[in-house]
Amino acid sequence: MTRGPTLPAHRPPHLPTPLDAFNTAPDDEVGALLLHCLRSLRWSRRLADHRPYPDVESLLAAADEAAYDLSPADLAEALAGESLPELPEDTYSAAHTALTAAHAAYEAKFGHVFVIYLGDTPLGESLDRVLEGIRSRLTNDPEEERVVAADELRRLARERLATYLRGAGQRSSAAPPRGATSPNGTAPGK
Repeated sequence: MTRGPTLPAHRPPHLPTPLDAFNTAPDDEVGALLLHCLRSLRWSRRLADHRPYPDVESLLAAADEAAYDLSPADLAEALAGESLPELPEDTYSAAHTALTAAHAAYEAKFGHVFVIYLGDTPLGESLDRVLEGIRSRLTNDPEEERVVAADELRRLARERLATYLRGAGQRSSAAPPRGATSPNGTAPGK
């Protein structure tokens, strides 16, 4: 039995990924996206200036590397852009009061807002995790805490970038990244 000619393999058309869009977008659009994710103008510019990135991991590694070079002013700028995470709707006002008091004590000691990466912390446990984090980090000296806060910011920024680039296959969870910092943000509750 003879067979006819074999058809070439079917290749779907190349569809642009979020990374493709990021690499080719106008500077002002990329700057706005990065500023939203990183909360620091210098950090954002550094990543934008090194486009294009060959893959998502390269972009995330560049974001991590740039985070380690944040000056105290860059860190303060990034910290100032953070807000409280969402708390469960059934969180009592007493919990909000405790969180506000803990934030005030932290800010009085360190002179900047508190930030923590909550990542895969279940929403119902986020308040406890934030309060526990503030209490334990209040024992740090200012330089040690600056290093910890910078690392928490780096983790938050990495998660935000990965969420944006989810279409490139970097993040499987549909849950948005969550972090906590200043009591100036609003949080749902009773």
